[in-house]
Amino acid sequence: MALVDLFNIKKQYDIKVLLNDVDFHLNTGERIAVVGQNGCGKSTLMKIALGTEEPTEGKRVVNANLQIEMLSQQPHFEADLTVRDAILGELAELKTAQEEHAKLSLEVANDFENKELLVKLENITAFLDHHNAWNLDDKIERILQEFKLKEYENRLVISLSGGEQRRVALASLVLKKPDVLLLDEPTNHLDVYMVEFLEEILLKEKFTLLFISHDRHFIDTIATRVIEVENQGLVSYKGGYRDYLVQKEERMLSLAKSHNTLIKMLKREEEWLGKSVRAREKRNQGRKARVFELREQAKKNPTLIRKMQVELEREKKSWRGEKGLSKRKMLFDVENLKYSIANKLLIENFSTRILQRDKIAIVGINGAGKSTLLKLLLGRLKADAGLINKGEFTIGYFDQHREMLNDEHTLIETFCPDGGDHVDVQGKNMHVYAYLKTFLFPEEYMNKKVGQLSGGEKNRVALALLFTKNVECLILDEPTNDLDIQTITILEDKLIAFQGALLFVSHDRYFIDKIASKLFIFKGNGLVEESFQTYTEYLEIEKEMKELDGLEKEFKTLEKKEEVSKEKKQTKLSYKQQQAYDKLPDEIEALEKTIEEINTCLYDPKCYEEKGLTTLSEELSKLETLYEEKMEEYLEVLEIYESL
Repeated sequence: MALVDLFNIKKQYDIKVLLNDVDFHLNTGERIAVVGQNGCGKSTLMKIALGTEEPTEGKRVVNANLQIEMLSQQPHFEADLTVRDAILGELAELKTAQEEHAKLSLEVANDFENKELLVKLENITAFLDHHNAWNLDDKIERILQEFKLKEYENRLVISLSGGEQRRVALASLVLKKPDVLLLDEPTNHLDVYMVEFLEEILLKEKFTLLFISHDRHFIDTIATRVIEVENQGLVSYKGGYRDYLVQKEERMLSLAKSHNTLIKMLKREEEWLGKSVRAREKRNQGRKARVFELREQAKKNPTLIRKMQVELEREKKSWRGEKGLSKRKMLFDVENLKYSIANKLLIENFSTRILQRDKIAIVGINGAGKSTLLKLLLGRLKADAGLINKGEFTIGYFDQHREMLNDEHTLIETFCPDGGDHVDVQGKNMHVYAYLKTFLFPEEYMNKKVGQLSGGEKNRVALALLFTKNVECLILDEPTNDLDIQTITILEDKLIAFQGALLFVSHDRYFIDKIASKLFIFKGNGLVEESFQTYTEYLEIEKEMKELDGLEKEFKTLEKKEEVSKEKKQTKLSYKQQQAYDKLPDEIEALEKTIEEINTCLYDPKCYEEKGLTTLSEELSKLETLYEEKMEEYLEVLEIYESL
């Protein structure tokens, strides 16, 4: 069943058309990922679906009672709200429904034939079922723990960082479970464990989702469909991110085949137009117009096909980069490094060597010290103990604050501060426009000031600028934040080709697997491990190890019980046990008979009216409890008897 329908949507800002004649339908249970270049209209499509943005043309059809909620990039909270109060405030309707359900249940128990009460109870039960809001308090506790908000639950939300505030907003929405949930970059500011928890709850609770994300692993895990915003329209692909790549390649091959057919047709029509006098006659003007249409289509196709080809080729490139390198220059020699802040131990006894062409991903939970390690290597922080011996080499550094950029400079001034229009890109002299085009900047951006750009565009500028520096080591802190997938694949292409060393902090599993040949894993409490696995392999093994630990604990508990049992092994039943063994079967049989009689009475209005519905229900509850106790006692005695 369609929950959100958009028909013939057009959205235009001044002269720029983002969406043109677009149809979009979101059905119950679908989880649709929206992908495309920054600025192509992804967020606009989402806002039109939400109803906060009006289309220039077209129609939005949504049931008036449908609850649609969206995670804002910058959520706003009242100044006096604590974290727990903010979450509870969003769940007020569900809490009220729980109280109403409890009240109606008692009323129905006392007035079982009141149809109006039964309908009300049925409706409110369905509402709580839909939102899975029965054990809400347990869910609140778990989400506070998983999103690392428990320690802040009594703090004012506005005193938290922007990322932490987004986690509070996300927690509220996930618990609230609206009919349709819209998420714009939900994995930003989440570490990989938080992302895994989010994936688990979105799948388990069967959310209907429309989301924008650059996290390809998240898309692959969550999405039932991928929508690409392309050339003012939408192209739909079934499945997750890998399915999208396969289907996109099939579409590209189909386009190429159609293009060849089009060229043959165009040649025939061009010959007719050039030779035939009849082409000038009025009745053949339609055929003449068709030739011009074919010409325009033939011009567009190669660009579109080539664009798709380049994107797919980037994705298919080796995930591991160059291997088998020997005699590499040593850049950092780290010995017994220790660092703590505010009595919190971040790094302890960490030793490693970082060599030329190493590609190292620094991963782990938020707040464990990943960015701190980068700053220690850069010399911006001083270690509490240990040594960092640094060789002679140059470093390029990218941080989340884009400190290398000046908002007052234009793009041309940023890349050519001494004048001219050419830049050196790793030994290759390029025109600045041609170079920036590889980072998806059109020519008209050359005279734009950096301060006028969006966050994602600034990140693209900073990364593009980084590759114009002649450096032997790149240090990147969360380089994929605010980037669209197309830009991330360009960045991957550059990093795989980079001949120097690379150290980067990231939570993007797909990106890490593709680039890194080694991991520094921050496990908390100062422990940092090295691993040569892919990040996905590491996480899978870590998950398996946790499951094994749980099984081992269960096994040890059983072993202890068995040891106690052996120590107390009997040669015969005690007097009390013998009495239970002899009498309990008859007592259990009598209880079963009585329970069956009461259940029969409860299905007969004449019987339960005579004996009283409440009285029968209470008696049944007591008998069932007694039955369970006697059964448990009998099974224990039976087990002892059989072991003798």
